[in-house]
Amino acid sequence: MPENLNTVTEKSSSFNVDWILDKSIEYGTQLLIAVVILVVGLFIVKRISKLFAKLIDKRGIDKSLGSFLGSMIAVSLKILVVITALTKLGLEMTSFVALLGAAGLAIGMAFSGTLSNLAGGVMILIFRPYKVGDFIEAQGEIGHVKEIGIFNTILLTLDNKTVIVPNGAMANGNMTNYTMQPKRRVDFTVGIAYGDNYDTAHETLKKFIDEDDKILKEENNFIGLVELADSSVNIALRVWCKTEHYWDVYFKMNERIYKEFGGVGLNIPFPQMDVHVNQQ
Repeated sequence: MPENLNTVTEKSSSFNVDWILDKSIEYGTQLLIAVVILVVGLFIVKRISKLFAKLIDKRGIDKSLGSFLGSMIAVSLKILVVITALTKLGLEMTSFVALLGAAGLAIGMAFSGTLSNLAGGVMILIFRPYKVGDFIEAQGEIGHVKEIGIFNTILLTLDNKTVIVPNGAMANGNMTNYTMQPKRRVDFTVGIAYGDNYDTAHETLKKFIDEDDKILKEENNFIGLVELADSSVNIALRVWCKTEHYWDVYFKMNERIYKEFGGVGLNIPFPQMDVHVNQQ
């Protein structure tokens, strides 16, 4: 009986040692594979991030957008590598991924406005409807673009106020870019009094066009009688210039009309009322 007991004890000890050895080899192999996946995966993510940065630089995409997209891709890939490594260790990641997805959904709902601005910023930086330095009008504001961020656009108004506009509204609303095109048309409506000589007005305006070196002579500049109004004969004047010369042409033309029309017998009318008093 004692001999049988000793035999059973020896077999039990041998079994425990073999089981521990087998499990150690098994888990050691899994740990080694997980470490290899983690090291190699992170190395590949680093290489992908560098290649993406070079691609962004070649395409001329805005640096702030490139940095943001690069960081987002790197973080996403690193999370994927870590999950893959933990799965190789035998950990059940299905519940963790589901929890991560639920948390992402909750965060997305909580920051829906912020995410809308983020998406708008990405669209603006990719499609470039305007760039820094452009003069634009959007969301009831008008000014020069001072900065384009991921979440908002900063405008500097003509009276030197800083206006911050969310990119979600900028990407989804109407926007006028006054400086995108190299040329712009300057429109005037010039009124002369009834009885004034129209031909004189026409020739005087043509002279103003010919003498202004900032007006593009090769373009289809136009002078024509546009309206017989209540108290004036209105002449339409349409001239073209480079975009950067728009205000120079605008102010100079108005100044010459006011100063020189009187010298050629042309009167600039203004609304007036004649009152007749009947005495009985």
